Amino acid sequence: MYDYSDFDESFVRARVDQFRHQVERRISGALTEDEFKPLRLMNGLYLQLHAYMLRVAIPYGSVNPHQMRQLAMIADRWDKGYGHFTTRQNVQYNWPKLTDVPDMLDALADVQMHAIQTSGNTIRNVTADHFAGAAADEIEDPRPTAELLRQWSTDHPEFQFLPRKFKLAVTGSAADRAVTKAHDVGIRIVRNAEGEVGYQVLVGGGLGRTPIVGQVLADFLPREDLLPYVEAVVSVYNTLGRRDNKYKARIKITSLENGLDTLREKVEARFAQLKPLFSGIDQELFRHIQSTFTRPAFKTADDAPFHAAYDTDPVFRSWVDTNVDAHREADYRIVTISIKKHGQTPGDATSDQMRLIADLAERYGHDDIRISHEQNVILPHVHVADLPALYAALKPAGLGTANAGLISDIIACPGMDYCALATARAIPVAQEIATRFDELKLEHEIGPLKIKISGCINACGHHHLGHIGILGLDRAGVENYQITLGGDGGPDTVIGTRAGPGFAYDAIVPAVERLVMAYLELREDASETFLEAYRRLGDAPFKAALYPESKANAA
Repeated sequence: MYDYSDFDESFVRARVDQFRHQVERRISGALTEDEFKPLRLMNGLYLQLHAYMLRVAIPYGSVNPHQMRQLAMIADRWDKGYGHFTTRQNVQYNWPKLTDVPDMLDALADVQMHAIQTSGNTIRNVTADHFAGAAADEIEDPRPTAELLRQWSTDHPEFQFLPRKFKLAVTGSAADRAVTKAHDVGIRIVRNAEGEVGYQVLVGGGLGRTPIVGQVLADFLPREDLLPYVEAVVSVYNTLGRRDNKYKARIKITSLENGLDTLREKVEARFAQLKPLFSGIDQELFRHIQSTFTRPAFKTADDAPFHAAYDTDPVFRSWVDTNVDAHREADYRIVTISIKKHGQTPGDATSDQMRLIADLAERYGHDDIRISHEQNVILPHVHVADLPALYAALKPAGLGTANAGLISDIIACPGMDYCALATARAIPVAQEIATRFDELKLEHEIGPLKIKISGCINACGHHHLGHIGILGLDRAGVENYQITLGGDGGPDTVIGTRAGPGFAYDAIVPAVERLVMAYLELREDASETFLEAYRRLGDAPFKAALYPESKANAA
């Protein structure tokens, strides 16, 4: 991982001190809420439905055990004993008191963390593939590139007041576990025909009320061109982006209104101006950053205990088959720790769970922890010999659920339980779906199926990308849930298609159950996933299952 320099340390401490004085002025009445709002947002502090919420940056999802323990301490001391991991690989505290926030920020600074630019119309936390540096299929570890972008964008004087928020994601794998096509700018590490490593740049992706799949702006950039090129993109957006209507202010709308070719032309013209200003110091910095991302000292061990447990313990075998992925080292595995125990709030981890994860990362995971955009925790480097002991420690803590990628591994936004913008509940819907399919004992029979739930049109739950997406809306004061089908956040990102009329709160779980039961009847065999069946058959049989009354009326 990257370690703070003296400059980083002094910069973050100065920001905490500055914000402490701003909080004092707000409490004294010297600042009105309208005056205070942009200041708190620059430091990741929201005013939610019931209380303030502090969003802490976890750059590209990487956190070490010492930092994880500090997050647990903060949850105990200044919140309600838990943190919420988000789809941008951050952690949120939902109940801090305003007077405590400067102390929370100081505690974060003690472990090289902060909440800068986790809100506001600026470049947000840079996300990356949560399997980075471990995945067998990646061309190159994307985290050094993400760190370069993080350092460049933090407090960049030109980009603190953009037309709207701006999100970057980086992947080094064709599998695109970073969902780059759903970001304002997505960066894919690729090789050209000569085998040289460089970058493909996508632009204009995003969800919300106008979901759009990002398009290729530059097919291949040499490494030294990335930073001036991305700066050119954001600079052009800062000039062209609309400020008269916040719903039309994202770069996806800028690209639509001006056309991709026009946008590319303007970016290339700006790039030509900027490139000579980059003297190579950025590449020196990149090489230094790369040197900080060292590979673990992988060990050798007898894997016989693993095979014995796998062959004799069906519960352990189910967890391995579901939550464990291949590693670039033959004797290692990538482990997904599910923060989605059936009936629990997706993404919520207690302070005790955080401390346990820190302990296990030290004992079995080479001190490396990742937060995924799917609201789970990843141990990217675990020797197969340690999997039985790891599972044995996770299970009693409620962290051993074998459901990664299954129907209960649901992404859900906070919805009306916390968010002032939400128009419907999301968390209880996720909990009830997970509980229902656990009762039916069909989860593993169903196989891979991604459900994503948003409590409003802003789509923080990524419902557009769900194989089954659920959007909660307000209809004349009553919660109404729309279903979309066929969405996917993979390399060929697809926006889901709305199935039809929405469902009342007490009808949405039965509707999902009808959908899934129809899939089990319609699939060719057990190897055909829900998404594959949907693509083969189209939406007609699934709509018929969702709206049986329409079928009856037609008859």
